[in-house]
Amino acid sequence: MSNDNEVINYTKEERKNLIIKEINLHTRVSFETLSAKLFVSEDTVRRDINELESESLLIKVKGGAMTKAYHHASSNNQTYAGESKQIIAQKTLGLLHDGMVLLIGGGTTIREFIRLIPDDLNLTIFTVTVLSAVELLDKPNVKIIMIGGSISSYSQMCVSGDVYNQLANIRVDLLILGTNALDIEGGFSDSDWETVQVKKAMIQASEKTAILTISEKLDTVLKMKIANLSEVNYVVTEVDPNDEKLQSYKKAVPSLVFL
Repeated sequence: MSNDNEVINYTKEERKNLIIKEINLHTRVSFETLSAKLFVSEDTVRRDINELESESLLIKVKGGAMTKAYHHASSNNQTYAGESKQIIAQKTLGLLHDGMVLLIGGGTTIREFIRLIPDDLNLTIFTVTVLSAVELLDKPNVKIIMIGGSISSYSQMCVSGDVYNQLANIRVDLLILGTNALDIEGGFSDSDWETVQVKKAMIQASEKTAILTISEKLDTVLKMKIANLSEVNYVVTEVDPNDEKLQSYKKAVPSLVFL
């Protein structure tokens, strides 16, 4: 096994496979992050990503790339760890009750959750993500309130001063967010400054917070912390709450409820 200081010379095919894996796992990855992980220049990463985009395997965005499954037009079978995300979505339904006011983010796990919301459940849902708002249009008893502003090409969330002002004037029962990385010491984190600031404001606007994540994202950290795990009420994964993977988290943050 290589140590942290060892430079690995990946073949082009190995690089492309690792790029796809990282993007599927974290939804979006920057050129800078991939360059450091693959031990190559950002120009090399850009060329690899250009080829992968031409093969319709990912979507290139400013500063990096994102999974095709995040896009509204994608098919269900393009979603990474789709079965696990469906389990997470089903568990999350247990947090809902009639008449709740929610604030939700976006992403493939959130999309699975939206699809499972019962048609007869009355909810008011605020969102900063256009794709989530579009998915919610299929729910006849959900009142949708879009918090608008400039849209980030990185996260496809609305990010601007208008968004912060609107979030500062609401108080919701429950915030439901996906995450790109989650760790005991690192909390939950992301790689984009604007995205991190909006998610911080979303937490402030919420009585309780639920983080939805596949267990593969546990013990991973990205550059910018959104919050400590002590600021989160629920973590919803596909594994059993008593699974060995979760025991160190339960010990470190006793207040955290795993579903």
